[in-house]
Amino acid sequence: MLVLGLTGSIGMGKSTTARFFAEAGVPVHDADAAVHRLYENEAVGRIEAAFPGTTRAGRVDRTRLSAQVVGDSDAIRRLEAIVHPLVRESETRFLTEAAGRGARVVVLDIPLLFETGGERRVDAVVVVSAPPEVQRARVLARAGMTDEKLATLLARQTADSEKRARAHFIVDSSQSFDAARAQVRGILRAIAGLPGRAFAERTASPAG
Repeated sequence: MLVLGLTGSIGMGKSTTARFFAEAGVPVHDADAAVHRLYENEAVGRIEAAFPGTTRAGRVDRTRLSAQVVGDSDAIRRLEAIVHPLVRESETRFLTEAAGRGARVVVLDIPLLFETGGERRVDAVVVVSAPPEVQRARVLARAGMTDEKLATLLARQTADSEKRARAHFIVDSSQSFDAARAQVRGILRAIAGLPGRAFAERTASPAG
């Protein structure tokens, strides 16, 4: 089973590209969606203990949590130490289930793939990219987004130019949906029949 890592900076169209892989029949694990589930289940108690007052009604209040961690690198590291291992567990379950169903290709949709060393857990990396002016216009069109918030988010992310340089495949999302969909299909044709080692190595490792 070949494992593709899908990533891209904010506003680049990564989520839409993930949907195109899913449309093509490829199982996709969405790390952001996994975090949302964790914020309503097993991560709640741990986050409340580390950041008192950030949960209510049995779930994490993302607004309250953001108020405590945004701009505080130490707080962000403490939060990541809670969340990242749980996301990895979700990811491992997903891969095991996909392999059991005989999937030939799967996608791990990981926003901070390079930033967290996730490229070591995949066979190839797909980076979704668009020109800076397109990215900026998309992000600033979001409700509540400001130049300052965008700058803070970008500061935490590997530069798009570096991501592109480290990618095995690039999806240019600045054109139409059909163009991006065609690029996804081209990637799947390019990897058809290639061996996948990442999942096999992970299951062979004592650490999982």
